[in-house]
Amino acid sequence: MSSGLYSMDKKQNDTTFDPKQVRPYGDTMNDGKVQVSFTLPIKADELAKEAAKQYAMKMGLEEPNVAHMSDLGVGYAYFVVFGSCSHVLDITSIKVIKVESHVMDMHACDEYIKENIGRKLVVIGASTGTDAHTVGIDAIMNMKGYAGHYGLERYDMLDAYNLGSQVENEEFIKKAVELNADVLLVSQTVTQKNVHVQNMTNLIELLEAEGLRDRFIVICGGPRVSHELAIELGYDAGFGAGSFADDVASYFAEEMVKRGKK
Repeated sequence: MSSGLYSMDKKQNDTTFDPKQVRPYGDTMNDGKVQVSFTLPIKADELAKEAAKQYAMKMGLEEPNVAHMSDLGVGYAYFVVFGSCSHVLDITSIKVIKVESHVMDMHACDEYIKENIGRKLVVIGASTGTDAHTVGIDAIMNMKGYAGHYGLERYDMLDAYNLGSQVENEEFIKKAVELNADVLLVSQTVTQKNVHVQNMTNLIELLEAEGLRDRFIVICGGPRVSHELAIELGYDAGFGAGSFADDVASYFAEEMVKRGKK
């Protein structure tokens, strides 16, 4: 047993980085320190604190410490727990499906479209289905943009139409045909019970049923949207949290050129 403990201590004290044996970093390399937060449906008291500690141990944390507990109301308690994790990860075996494009800023993208396509691209976006949130689509579409990245409405070589929220998929497609759109952007913020998957799936099914799927570049985005999920659902690309108009515009501009569309 002593030799096993020595082996673990040696690994934790090893400050070298091995891509095949990656552990969380807290105070020192390879110490495995992590922080988790969660809510339990029990009253915030000493029993709850011990319950949180034991639950953290069941999650695989070693020597967990409840650093914070707060009362969320009758019968609910919130916890922040620190501990060590012994699991290691081989990051060389991880394969990530991501959007492949050269990200250009607004001016470079405008110039790219002008030189390679020679006309303005028509882009329409909306939060479709029952989703009433516009923060995502506004960050991409609105002229002022977000975090210093201008929105698509500001691009000289784009005609961008933000249709807002709770746009039924049937109406979205009707507007796309009416405007002779090149690109459809779908934002999904509400994700409870995978309603975002239902909304996005329904749009693709309607496009296919009407023989319109290949007419448009169809892109989705949202906090729980990944490129992998987008491809699985039949979209051309998916952009998750931290994406900007630059990322989206660069992708569909290059995709239009790849497809030889003018």
